[in-house]
Amino acid sequence: MFLRIILFFILFHSANAQVDVKMLIDSLAQTTKESEKASLSMNIASELVNQDWKRALHYIDIAEKSARHSNSDSIIANFYIEVAFIYARKEAYDITLANLLEAYKYYENKPFKERYVLENDLAIAYSQTENYDQALKFFQKITNHEYTSEDPIRLAKMFNNIGLVWMEKNLDSAMAYYDKSVALIKDEDMPDFKVLLYTNLGRAYALKDDSRNAKRYFNLAVHESGNIRDGRLAWIYGDFSEFLLKNKKRDSAIYYSKDAVRILDSIAPFSINQLKASEVLYKAYIENKEFEKAANYFEKFTAISDSLNIEDRRINVQKIVLEEEYRTKDKIRKLEESKSRSNMYSVIFGLFALLLILAVLLYIYRTKLKRIELEKQLVTSKQKELHANLELKNKELIGKAMIELHHTEIIEDILKDLKEVKLKAHKKETQNAIDYIAKRLRRDTNTNIWDEFELRFKEVHESFYKNLLKTHPDLTSKDKRLCALLMLNLTTKEIAQVTGQSSKSVENARTRLRKKLDITNSQADLSSYLSNLG
Repeated sequence: MFLRIILFFILFHSANAQVDVKMLIDSLAQTTKESEKASLSMNIASELVNQDWKRALHYIDIAEKSARHSNSDSIIANFYIEVAFIYARKEAYDITLANLLEAYKYYENKPFKERYVLENDLAIAYSQTENYDQALKFFQKITNHEYTSEDPIRLAKMFNNIGLVWMEKNLDSAMAYYDKSVALIKDEDMPDFKVLLYTNLGRAYALKDDSRNAKRYFNLAVHESGNIRDGRLAWIYGDFSEFLLKNKKRDSAIYYSKDAVRILDSIAPFSINQLKASEVLYKAYIENKEFEKAANYFEKFTAISDSLNIEDRRINVQKIVLEEEYRTKDKIRKLEESKSRSNMYSVIFGLFALLLILAVLLYIYRTKLKRIELEKQLVTSKQKELHANLELKNKELIGKAMIELHHTEIIEDILKDLKEVKLKAHKKETQNAIDYIAKRLRRDTNTNIWDEFELRFKEVHESFYKNLLKTHPDLTSKDKRLCALLMLNLTTKEIAQVTGQSSKSVENARTRLRKKLDITNSQADLSSYLSNLG
């Protein structure tokens, strides 16, 4: 997750104020300078990235041609940097890294102040592609320079970024860099950065099983959060609640997780942080034996998890398409450059062009096959989601029936106790009061639990009773009830608990039911037979 946080630096670094695309296009039509054409075309492409990707690619092509016609290495290098940021917004980090490396060929031997920003972006891009050794190499270059500068805040932020990368490799090294960052900003008024840094330290100490220091830094992060009410606060609360649950502080874990869920419901209801907060809540409620609340948050957790799986597959499809487009475009560009170098290769170029067309068709075909396969996976995922929802509703149905049965048993016990108390009471007023209380309690037990159960069961499995009675019209209400419980795949012991009968009585009822269903001489499982009717 932390790599997504680092990426914000790339996106913020490359963000431009929103401009009028039509005005930019008009300016492009009027200019004759290749450098201005390249700059304007990239600005147009940047504005069209999320609106019209094909048009964005068209203006990237115009920018590339103009940059090359300018015969300026710096303009070509800046073109690659802008292309890298565009693909970063599409989360195609491999292409982002490739373009940044092309730009670095020009800046590598320039003075540090000219290549500082690019090396920082390269470090981040390597982190995004999980090439942590290269990321640390570039971060170290920047850090060496920062030691000689007079900007401790910028150095502190650099140490935090390095700590994030080391979290994937070595916790002790990560914590060492975090501690350096803390030392640099301890007297600074930087609540936003301190929240991030203290949360990272809390996570690191939690991974080291150092509960005392983990709690201390999480509390510092919460203290520094101040007026923060956006996704950052939800992120802090979510990580803190995970730590609290792990350390058996269930009520505190519930408190912070509920706050995280409430914040994320309004800004990012289907996010990784929301998934984690919902998971903490349902686990904490299970440990507290608050099963109805646990079921509600488990359903929320399942819905978010399936949504994220679907979204990840959608992004994977998009990445495959982007990578295929980029590789095809890059091959075409290289072939065109080869042709321009010498007319001697015109025949060879023709052959290569033919092969390239075939390759493009093959890529398109392969991409189509991959997309179809991913779509099949999406359908399967949706079916699993529906099945999980059905299972949850079945469990909720059984749980409510057991709660109602338990409620009835308690009232019956109270009625017995009241009857004994009445026998011992001498005053008429006391006896009348006891009769009044008993009457109210009996009224509360008059609700037919099984009518309510069958009503809710029909809402979930609307076709079951219809198919059952069509095949076996002579079944009694008790038979139907037993069929419903068996269809929910309950064991004999579980049915006995729900109905308040002995296991022997349930076994006898099952035997009678098999006879009525005419499957006594069959090897068919009773529950499976009934499930097929649903």
